Amino acid sequence: MITTPVWPTFEATETSLEQLVKLSHYYGADIESVIAGGGNTSVKTGDRLLVKSSGTSLATADARGFVEMKRAALDDLLNSDLGSDPDTREARFKEAILAARADPEIGQRPSVECVLHNMLPRRFVVHTHQTQVNMICCCRNGEALAAEMFGDEILWIPYVDPGFTLAKTLSRALGDYVKQTGRDCPIALLMQNHGLIVCADTPAQIREHTDWLVGKIRARLSRLPDEHAFGRIRLIESGRTRNSINTFGPVLRALLAGGDAPKVVTFDDSEAVMSLAGCEEGQASALGGPLTPDQIVYCNSFPLWFEPLENEPSAALIGRLRGAIENHVTTTHFPPLVILAKGLGMFTAGDDFAQADTVRLCYIDAIKVMSGAQRLGGVHPLSPRERGFIEYWEVEAYRRKVAAGDRRQGQVAGKVAVVTGAAQGFGLEIAQNLASEGAHVVLGDIKVKGAEEHAAALVSRLGTGRALALAMNVTDSSSIESALHQVVRTYGGLDLLISNAGVLHAGSVKTQPEQDFDLVTRVNYKGYFLCVQKASPIMALQHKAKPDYWSDIIQINSKSGLEGSNRNGAYAGSKFGGIGLTQSFALELIEDGIKVNAICPGNFFDGPLWSDPETGLFVQYLRTGKVPGAKTVEDVRRFYEAKVPMGRGCTTADVMKAVYYVIAQQYETGQAVPVTGGQVMLS
Repeated sequence: MITTPVWPTFEATETSLEQLVKLSHYYGADIESVIAGGGNTSVKTGDRLLVKSSGTSLATADARGFVEMKRAALDDLLNSDLGSDPDTREARFKEAILAARADPEIGQRPSVECVLHNMLPRRFVVHTHQTQVNMICCCRNGEALAAEMFGDEILWIPYVDPGFTLAKTLSRALGDYVKQTGRDCPIALLMQNHGLIVCADTPAQIREHTDWLVGKIRARLSRLPDEHAFGRIRLIESGRTRNSINTFGPVLRALLAGGDAPKVVTFDDSEAVMSLAGCEEGQASALGGPLTPDQIVYCNSFPLWFEPLENEPSAALIGRLRGAIENHVTTTHFPPLVILAKGLGMFTAGDDFAQADTVRLCYIDAIKVMSGAQRLGGVHPLSPRERGFIEYWEVEAYRRKVAAGDRRQGQVAGKVAVVTGAAQGFGLEIAQNLASEGAHVVLGDIKVKGAEEHAAALVSRLGTGRALALAMNVTDSSSIESALHQVVRTYGGLDLLISNAGVLHAGSVKTQPEQDFDLVTRVNYKGYFLCVQKASPIMALQHKAKPDYWSDIIQINSKSGLEGSNRNGAYAGSKFGGIGLTQSFALELIEDGIKVNAICPGNFFDGPLWSDPETGLFVQYLRTGKVPGAKTVEDVRRFYEAKVPMGRGCTTADVMKAVYYVIAQQYETGQAVPVTGGQVMLS
């Protein structure tokens, strides 16, 4: 959900840097101004310029995210001759701006536009890629429109390569502006196919000038006919969409995989996306060329346009998609990060969800800019030469690298894991551990509110999209199907299913109510069957598209699945049955590249299954007299701890070692791995 940022309070006692941080956060949090690492800000303090460091996010930058530059050195650089060869010029420019740092030992790299910021004769400078402004900047007759709407309050800068060339061009343009108007500076610069620069002496003036510009553009757009910029929309029939998405997502994950790990692929069929992907003219517009450097940096220059066919077998679809991707790479020299499926929607790919979602947001912004520019008179894309410069510019490669940070770290880094029964207890701790080891985790549970709270905590700690909570009743196939469809929409597929949801109602075979037996059997036995039935086709598609890719299904079984349990027959029977299912699934699903194993933990004494004061097993066993002579819950606990040769109950850490073992083990399937402290030994 997109929220409007709140304008901060600026105090007179604050330092220039403190005010700059607040100003940066305000515009960095506005998705119509900045997406991902784009945009930059600065403030001048005497003979120093404080400018955002490359790769730092405006939305989260603190004081350490700004580089202190020597203004005199930047002035000298502006007047330098760095040669005419682009590669030589850019290498010398990079060396010069690094040399202009006041504290090079810190190791920061300043924004490449620091020379531009330095020459503007105002205290604060804010450079954004504001959506409405870029509708003018990327319009075929943008310069004329800007002159008509803003007069000489703004300065139009024709597109030139960013960095040193842009700084030199702006210097000449500012000189001409001063001669023509008698003013030392416009309130804003509109840079063709690039964005907006606003300069002022106070944060309040920055906002006033920005809001004035955007307001005038919005008013102009509101007077235009409200029509689809790319023609009439035609969508795939609603009955086909779920199956199509559930097929495309897993296949794209595998076909776009870099090395062993599949990509995360997220799906969008919002109104903005369908205004392009759902139109007959959408293909020509989408392939007309990128509009801005940011679009190239985050989305690559061109999307892949692909037309789904009705009732196409998965093998044929995989073949067509593989051929289309190979042709795209041959033609553009880059893999597609944006895939527009005509009439269906948009898939975007990344090494993790945050990256895939950044691609999604950037391309939606490009669609909006394209649509506005089209309505205002026609789209002006970057030329092949301009595009090529950005594609191979070292500065942008560095920005991508810093913004990406350290990805794919941990034992299950980059994997998508679905854990059932994850709102509490063992399931929750398993999900938390998988997330800490790099996985994207889906917390599936009938108690969705609890799952949502824990997923939100994981996202807050680990980052956007690292956890997702979904309502899932494992005894209801439609509930499982709906949840897994959301998994595919969000991540493209899954690599790991942990079937953990379970219930236990202890009782003698002589007296246990039939409904208790039925509930235990439905959740523990049938629930496992249904989850595998619905998840395995998604996993199989990934293997079909990438035959060396293998996924895992792991049932969290029990030591009671290895030996009988007195007065606990319903539970033990369901777990014995789970071992039978595991072995049978393993034999069948091996052809789909799916390993199926079970982990059989000993007693998890500290979890709610055992320790819940109302429904826990300690209470149940005390009530049913399962432990002879026990008078208290502690008596029951000591009785069961004494049964374990290692003298303690099982923990999540014990179980996770087994989970990671069976994932890493490439030559094992159909096994039941005991984690019982020696209480149960295989024979």
